[in-house]
Amino acid sequence: MIDKHAIVDPKAKLAANVVVGPWTLIGPDVEIEEGTWIASHVVIRGPTRIGRENRIYQFATIGEDSPDKKYSGERTYLEIGDRNVFRESCTIHRGTAQGGGITKIGNDNLFMAYTHVAHDCTVGNQVVFSNNASIAGHVKVEDFVCLGGMVGVHQFCAIGAHSFAAGGAMIIKDVPPFVMVSGYPAEAHGLNSVGLERRGYTPSMIAALKRAYKIIFRQTLTLQEAMTELKTMTVENPEIQILIDFLSNSTRGIVR
Repeated sequence: MIDKHAIVDPKAKLAANVVVGPWTLIGPDVEIEEGTWIASHVVIRGPTRIGRENRIYQFATIGEDSPDKKYSGERTYLEIGDRNVFRESCTIHRGTAQGGGITKIGNDNLFMAYTHVAHDCTVGNQVVFSNNASIAGHVKVEDFVCLGGMVGVHQFCAIGAHSFAAGGAMIIKDVPPFVMVSGYPAEAHGLNSVGLERRGYTPSMIAALKRAYKIIFRQTLTLQEAMTELKTMTVENPEIQILIDFLSNSTRGIVR
């Protein structure tokens, strides 16, 4: 299962059925679970833990040191869940001591070619990074987010669940859940209705979220005023609470 031309450190822990292609380098402090497939010319450094049934394509670099200038060799970590796909030339960096020490990636995500996840980021589940999408350090990406090609995300931003960023968007503030953004700098352009339909949201739920969107983005209210009005909708539409919680926790302000 391990090609004779691969270089796997004796201290690495690989499950018996992990496939490793030629000219791949796996360092010490790397743990890889069952069913993961690794192509040729991949570099994986640790401390890194990779879960089950991931697919890592050629020239990807997983678990490398952070390039942050504050990083000076501290023991930091990368944790990857199950069934993720890392296409050609992805770069995923470990955390920094100043940022909590760990970069975390969940399950069932797709990282297309040349995508980048920087130090101390958290990526949820079923997220899509299209070609060349990149997130800077300390970014949080919630579940079911789609980042289009060439999207860039400023450090410390939060990208809410079920949101969609069109190709080339430059995101410098937080993106609320369910919202579509585009432009440089990114601005809100409606609800991600198509994505919500695909994930089983009913017409009545989508209609309620559209009303919530108008309250936040079309009524010239402050965020506090918008949240007060949104709270009246949560009894009949509990999904609105996701928006309220996100707005309450936003530290950078939201795209408008």
